[in-house]
Order: sequence, then structure tokens, then C-alpha cells
Amino acid sequence: MKNRVLFLLFLMCGIISVESMRALAGNKRYVGGDISLLPVYEDAGAKYIDHDGKPIADLIPFLKNEGMNAMRVRVFVNPSDYAEEDADPNACQTIESVIPLCKRIKQAGMALLLDFHYSDTWADPAQQFTPKEWADLTDKELCDEIYRYTRGSLMKLKEEGIMPDFIQPGNEISYGMLWGPVGTPESEQKKTFLGSDANWDRLGNLLRNAVKGCREVCPNAGIVLHTERTADVEVQDNFYSRMGEMNIDYDIIGLSYYPYFHGPLTSLENAILSLESKFKDKEIMVVETGYSYKWEVPGTSQQVNYPYSEDGQNQFTEELVDMLRKHERVEGLFWWWLEYNAYGTALSGWYNAPLFDSTNGKALLALKTLCSFASDGTGVVAISPDNADGDILYDLTGRMINSPSKGVYLSLKKRKGVVIK
Repeated sequence: MKNRVLFLLFLMCGIISVESMRALAGNKRYVGGDISLLPVYEDAGAKYIDHDGKPIADLIPFLKNEGMNAMRVRVFVNPSDYAEEDADPNACQTIESVIPLCKRIKQAGMALLLDFHYSDTWADPAQQFTPKEWADLTDKELCDEIYRYTRGSLMKLKEEGIMPDFIQPGNEISYGMLWGPVGTPESEQKKTFLGSDANWDRLGNLLRNAVKGCREVCPNAGIVLHTERTADVEVQDNFYSRMGEMNIDYDIIGLSYYPYFHGPLTSLENAILSLESKFKDKEIMVVETGYSYKWEVPGTSQQVNYPYSEDGQNQFTEELVDMLRKHERVEGLFWWWLEYNAYGTALSGWYNAPLFDSTNGKALLALKTLCSFASDGTGVVAISPDNADGDILYDLTGRMINSPSKGVYLSLKKRKGVVIK
């Protein structure tokens, strides 16, 4: 009886409603960020501080308790082979080196999004350089190699008990991938842009082989095709139309959106609205976003609507989350490089848009706001059965449940409604 009274008190206080719990049962949202450099900061002695000023012993469980349920990790082919002037030490992850981090993410009960760059360095709209080791391969041989590499990389994770929940075969591939070796003159870089059917066919063949490797090892993983033309809806939609025409096997449209590169929030919403109307069988994720909490981000090309401050960053995040919640097909939101934190380290350099203040290590306001995307706006969150360990759950009649299965419950530990899927 006491437990039932407690349950009813939660409802009467307006913390959660049965209707909102049932509503979320059919709509799981993923929220998190790319934390690929976390081991580097931990090894350097970075000090992470929570909202109340207390040291954080382990960042991943802290982020889970904040409400995050997914993390993204990037991999490069052989980053040590990239020795150009613009080599970036932050582009350092190999499939072997990320295994411990991926294990930690999965052990925390979080979903894992694995991001293949298919390059020795950053792959993005401005550069999609073929790895040095693959530089002399023909297109046919590249297709064989991308299959072999993708399948082999995923087998290494599987052998360690790690199964990604989502996989990106390519990073920001709006204009293709594996353009050619570093140093190829632009005039000879025939594979750079997708202005011809031959280039589209080439990209399609590469993707088919990459996805084949994914499906063979991780048949239940969602395949994400990631582009970044959110400010140019015509180019964006043409890309995914071509994917359909070529019968590319994928599940989720992945977008990048940064207001200082892509313009106001309306640009992102217009892109989403168009995708929703034209590609009704695909889910959508914002796999990269961010905003500065201090000073302008280098390379900023668009006028922004928010101050460069902690409050400005939080305002952007609030408006982003509020807008995305209106779109049922948007199931994921990931903050890029959220873990950047030089506090307590001798690391040099600066990144303006993480979710921790590098001057004092403290978690920023936008972290909690971002996490709210996983709720339905009333506090209901989706969790896995593993995340229910150590909690006390009640069903919708107020009965305590010792072995919860799929369904909607009230969590005594979290003081909110949860959905187990």
C-alpha cells in the first residue's frame, strides 16, 4: 500500500503522467556526443567537474546519469601515415585504439555509433583523401578493400564483445569519398565532386561494399548515411534521391548542423521538413552539432543569433531541442567533441564549443539541456534493461516490479517515468 501511495503522489505532483509514459513507449530518442578523444584527456589528467562543483571520477557514467544514452566514436585507417603540414593530432583513432573506449560505452548501457572516416585524416566536404595504403588501388580494388576493411574492423570489435548499434560508412560524404591520394592536383581529381553519373556510380559501388561489410557482422545495426548540406536543401535531397535510385541499403539520414556554418535554426528545420516529405521510410539523426560557450569558433561563416557565452550556448541548445522534439522521425542528437577539456592538463590548443569549461573543467548548462532531448518534454526517458539495475521500478498500477521487461514504469531512483525497450 505504501508503494502505491508513493506512486500516486508522484503522479499528483505532476512529475509524470501515465499518458506521457505511454506516448514515449513508441518513440525512443538517442542523445549523446562524439567523445573520441576522452582517453587522451584522461591520460593528460583533465579534471571534469559536475554542475555542483564536485569532481567527476568517470565521465561516461556521469553522462549516463545526466540522461545521455548514446555515444559516437570515430576511426581512421592509418592516421600515422598522414604526414602533411595540416596533420592534426586529434585525428588519431584507429579501430584497435578505440576498443577500450567502445567497451566502456557499451558497459555503461549506452548505444554506440561508430563513424568510419575512410581516410588517414579528417574526412569532410573539403577533403576525402584516400588512405596512403590504398592510394594505388583501382576503383574495383577500392571496393574490395573498403569491404574488407569495414568487415575486418567490425570483426575486431565483435571479438571483444562490442556490437555497434549504429554505423556510419563515411563521414560527411555529400561530395563522395575516397577521392584520391593526398597531393593529387585538383585539376586531375576527377573523383572529387559528383557532377557526373560516373562519380555517382563510383560512390554507390563503394557504399554497397561498405554496407555489405556492416550487414554481415552487425546485421541489427542502423546504417547512417551522413551529409552536411543542411543549408542547401536541393543538394541534400539530391544526394538521398540518388541513394534511392541506386538502391543503397541504409536506415538513417545523418546530418551535421552548426549555426556558425549552416545559418539559423530554420535552415535545419527546412532540411528536416524536406527529408520527412521525400524520404518517408528513413529515420533522421543530427549526428553532429555544437555551439560556442566563449568566443567565435574559427572558420565561422554565418551570422549567429546567440551570444558567445554559457547562456548563449544554452539558449541555442534549448531552441534546438524544442524544435527537434516536434519531428517524430528525428531519433538522434549528438554533440560534437563534447568532452574537450584542457583544465588540469598541459595540453595546448583550444576548442570553443564543448560542454565543459576548459578554464575550470565545470559542466556547462547546455549539457543538461541537451540531455532533455531523450525525454518527451515531461521527464519520460528511454532506458535499456541494464540501466534498470539497482533501481526500484513500479508499473502503471503502482506495483513494484522486480524483473522489468519491455514496458513503461516509474523509476524511484530517477524520480521520473522510464520506458524499457
